Amino acid sequence: MARERLKAEWGDPQLVRDTSYFLNECSCLIAGDFAGVAAYSLRDRPIAELVSINAFHRHSGVGTALLNYLVELLRPEYEQLRLATTNDNLDALRFYQRRGFRLSALRLGAVDRARIKKASIPVEGDFGIPLHDEIDLVLPLGSSPA
Repeated sequence: MARERLKAEWGDPQLVRDTSYFLNECSCLIAGDFAGVAAYSLRDRPIAELVSINAFHRHSGVGTALLNYLVELLRPEYEQLRLATTNDNLDALRFYQRRGFRLSALRLGAVDRARIKKASIPVEGDFGIPLHDEIDLVLPLGSSPA
């Protein structure tokens, strides 16, 4: 059910760093009574990839709770939690940086390349910002996210 909800929101696969992450190959966390879902991949050990996170009730702490739980789950065996967002996603950039994530890479034109494989990716993103680039953020798992 969680994967189906994420597929409805974002499609499948998720394309990040020219890599396809199929939701049926990801592990999922569900917050409360389906208040939020996080999908993550462990295939790049010792780096874990946060593929998707959705809080269906914004500004209620659901995203933070999912993230904190994931970090505690990963901490014993993984060195880093990585994620990618797009150049238009100012809310995500603020959210993750406030929780200890650091900017680690900018891939110019990555979304344009992904759009060739997945035509459903829009040309215009949040706030009317043209959607072109991916931004990686990382959290070393030796520190607390919140």
